[in-house]
Amino acid sequence: MSKVKLLIDFVLNTAASLKGAGIHMVRIAIFIIFVWIGGLKFWNYEAEGIVPFVANSPFMSFFYAKDAPEYKDYKLKEGEFDKVKHEWHKANNTYTFSHGLGVAIMSFGFLTLLGIWFPKVGFIGTGLVTLMTFGTLSFLVTTPEVWVPDLGSGEHGFPLLTGAGRLVIKDVCILAGAVVVLADCAQRILKRK
Repeated sequence: MSKVKLLIDFVLNTAASLKGAGIHMVRIAIFIIFVWIGGLKFWNYEAEGIVPFVANSPFMSFFYAKDAPEYKDYKLKEGEFDKVKHEWHKANNTYTFSHGLGVAIMSFGFLTLLGIWFPKVGFIGTGLVTLMTFGTLSFLVTTPEVWVPDLGSGEHGFPLLTGAGRLVIKDVCILAGAVVVLADCAQRILKRK
């Protein structure tokens, strides 16, 4: 056997042995992302930043007191403070909803991480992550701010994503990882029966 073939076999066998560690790494990645992003929901700039997504969503807009188009007059740049706009967001339930969403997101991350030791708990957590990620991806259909607007350059609309759209599309990767982890939890639960 040639040295090259031995090296290729070694690399393939080593890579194949990493599957279990890789699945745990996905769990840890989901945990980090969800705890971090969920924690940010307690900061005003993050709560204000998600308003276009929530206000335009047929699944979530009822959490807000104001109708969808109105928020456009009360947008703030990240880090900006304007008392009138801040009061509008308070009246809209922007901050209250964001805090509740943050708790939910962090909980999903913790439950997913616990799947390393408790597959039933992980199955629930990763199932919730999967559902939430589908909800997030629905913003590509419901939120006008995810597509570059027609401002005269001729470059606008699908497939040209804005910063908000690029933020959302990354959830495809989280969804794929969550499905792998969900399947792993299900396999481990079935093995114990």
